[in-house]
Amino acid sequence: MTVEALKEHGFSAVALPEPDREITGVYIGDLLSWVMGRAKSGDAWITIMSNINVLAVASLADTACVIAAEDVEITDDIAKAAGSKGINILSFSGSAYEAAVLLYELL
Repeated sequence: MTVEALKEHGFSAVALPEPDREITGVYIGDLLSWVMGRAKSGDAWITIMSNINVLAVASLADTACVIAAEDVEITDDIAKAAGSKGINILSFSGSAYEAAVLLYELL
């Protein structure tokens, strides 16, 4: 499934510079050092973190996208930086658990 296809399932685009990126797994976590060492390339990373460091971790882990759960606000500055760095960001109004269950069903 592509990152862009998530828009048809309740996820909203914040930044989609690589909409055709394939999602191959899911990782949930908010401790950035933990995510860096455990998220896999191609994962959809679900988090409630919204600071600029999320972009660095997403880049290092080569995640397919970052999903900001629970309507976490992503500022325009971070969205613009994500676009310029090729990092897809989506938002989701439900919990991280609900996002993970939905992704499990879709994948």
